[in-house]
Amino acid sequence: MEKIASFTVDHIKLQPGIYVSRKDTVGQEVITTFDLRMTSPNEEPVMNTAEMHTIEHLGATFLRNHPVYKDKTIYFGPMGCRTGFYMLLAGDYTSKDVVGLVTELFEFVRDFKGEVPGAAAKDCGNYLDMNLPMANYLGKRYLEQVLYNIKEDRLVYPE
Repeated sequence: MEKIASFTVDHIKLQPGIYVSRKDTVGQEVITTFDLRMTSPNEEPVMNTAEMHTIEHLGATFLRNHPVYKDKTIYFGPMGCRTGFYMLLAGDYTSKDVVGLVTELFEFVRDFKGEVPGAAAKDCGNYLDMNLPMANYLGKRYLEQVLYNIKEDRLVYPE
């Protein structure tokens, strides 16, 4: 079998950032998949499921209500390795194109208080697995350590 694209990225060199993981064409539309890498693979502890689940709910809610990107949002959800998230947008984008959007998204995560959207038994199949304070912390950490002063080498996968 052929290796899928995400398994060809050197995860030893990979650092937190915003990367274009792939671009696919569906009909006439380009779908851009972004790798929103929040932790350094194989160097830092992975995120726990409760905070990732909370970020997933907040991120999806934010994107699907965004005045510009709500109709372009295809998907927002966790990576299986628990080091970040995938964000899929309809359109042909670069990582630089979405720095502002991703920054807004994680400011929303950092600042969110109250009941997590969709965190109820009738809305979610695992609604008790949530950790808002840790999601707030991780949003703040990603903003301060990566997004606010993102460098070119955190926008393109390492060679």
